[in-house]
Amino acid sequence: MKITEHHITDEKNYLNRRSFIKKSAKFGAGLALFNSASSLAEGVEGGGWSDKITTTSYGKDLTPHSFKEISNYNNFYEFGTGKRDPAKNAHTLKPNPWHVKISGECSKQGNYDLEDFIAPYQLEERIYRLRCVEAWSMVIPWVGVSLAEMLKTFQPTSKAKYVVFKTLLDKVQMPGQKRPILNWPYTEGLTIAEAMNPLSFLAVGLYGKVLPNQNGAPMRLVVPWKYGFKSIKSIVSIHFQETMPLNTWQEQASNEYGFYANVNPNVDHPRWSQARERVIGRGSFFKPEKRKTEIFNGYGDEVAHLYAGLDLRKNF
Repeated sequence: MKITEHHITDEKNYLNRRSFIKKSAKFGAGLALFNSASSLAEGVEGGGWSDKITTTSYGKDLTPHSFKEISNYNNFYEFGTGKRDPAKNAHTLKPNPWHVKISGECSKQGNYDLEDFIAPYQLEERIYRLRCVEAWSMVIPWVGVSLAEMLKTFQPTSKAKYVVFKTLLDKVQMPGQKRPILNWPYTEGLTIAEAMNPLSFLAVGLYGKVLPNQNGAPMRLVVPWKYGFKSIKSIVSIHFQETMPLNTWQEQASNEYGFYANVNPNVDHPRWSQARERVIGRGSFFKPEKRKTEIFNGYGDEVAHLYAGLDLRKNF
């Protein structure tokens, strides 16, 4: 039988997972989700976080893919190049405790615990479309906080024109880094205007669960109008700078991957069309469901103004 989201995730059960547990503050700040699998929440203590997830209007008309689909079909080369490899191999990642370095053109530089990013804010659920540059897509109910609100905490200066993110570099925790597939650590960047856009999101969970390792635990970027590789995982560094950074895939193949990486059905990848996308888990193996790709992945009303006057064919 073909497994679909309806066989895996009951909507009522999902809705019951959306609140957080507060544990005694004596255990220190941390993360624990209501009804989470113990393997995901092991060793992660609560305290200082809100006990509710605010349901937002983002994606209210979308039907999310199942938790199993989302957590078992991933690109995360730090754990292997196959789509199923991260789910099998990411158990080596230790997301608790977790620290993030803030540096560059900002007033509040330093090393911060994960809780410092999350505790001051109300956790939100946002359902976003994800469009991979490989021409497949899914819909994901993320849990996290506004990237803009978090970045404002560190008071970027007027020289902060770009924000650069880096993934953990640890060949023991991320054994895929032993192979020179990419120039590690994985690096991504946004303009400050993109980072401050209301859609930009820092996810720490999905489907009311702690973010699985293979999906970028414990904290990842979500930029829904861009191809998925822009939404960097397992972030340990956020750096504000004046000049445009060179991102990992841009460095790897600049003729195929640009800095902006906005979803654009009118600009093909050199090796395939971007006009349509395969919807993961829909249709059959021989006849998968496909849909027309939308400019900016359907979020044009919110982000098109960021690129006014920019030639999106040259600045892909």
